[in-house]
Amino acid sequence: MAVTQATAAEIAEANEQLATASPEEVLRWAAERFHPRLMMATAFGAEGCCIIHLLAEIQPATTVVNLDTGYQFPETLELRERIKTRYGIEVEYIRPELTVAEYEAEHGGPLHGHRPDQCCYDRKILPLQRAVDRIVPLAWISAIRKDQTADRGKASVVEWDKKFNLVKVNPLLHWTKKDVWGFVHKHDVPYNPLHDRDYPSIGCWPCTRPVAAGEDDRAGRWSGKVKKECGLHVIEVKDGEGI
Repeated sequence: MAVTQATAAEIAEANEQLATASPEEVLRWAAERFHPRLMMATAFGAEGCCIIHLLAEIQPATTVVNLDTGYQFPETLELRERIKTRYGIEVEYIRPELTVAEYEAEHGGPLHGHRPDQCCYDRKILPLQRAVDRIVPLAWISAIRKDQTADRGKASVVEWDKKFNLVKVNPLLHWTKKDVWGFVHKHDVPYNPLHDRDYPSIGCWPCTRPVAAGEDDRAGRWSGKVKKECGLHVIEVKDGEGI
């Protein structure tokens, strides 16, 4: 039987039923309901690596993608290969149409310093939208946690993402940082070595710095700017742009 899109009533019912469910239970529901039209987007954070570990047992054929902006740390790119070796899951790179060199030449230099929203939109949001149009998933899995940012605090375990017209599934929403690292160490989950060098949240190298003792985990993202999200997980959407 063909997989169909969930209705608003089904999403509300699923969110109510899964509000206190374990990540395994949430992922099993998502896989049973949406596979093969289920996709996961990961930046290879510790949370995403935990989900990949679970998917390797629950539904290893799930399409998993990474938004390769061209500005990722070498350690992040190397982690993709370790995940492939460990789980047999080959994360697909989703890339912008322009290389970093072409993009910076077009704009007279890098935009990440003075127009970071535009850079994220061009090199993350638009490529993901093109990937969604090509892959045609009905749902996507995110590794966000409620305690990370104000926007993420508004999320539900199962919700409608109007930026991409998809069901969004957040299996780790109620986990804490302690939960994540407890799972990583218990199951020997591969993770980015930058986490051991005071990078609790890792994005593109020009916009990520290590954090000092006592700082918020996301203080190193877009440091010195109001911006704390690339736009993928912003709940309040203006004119459908997600920035």
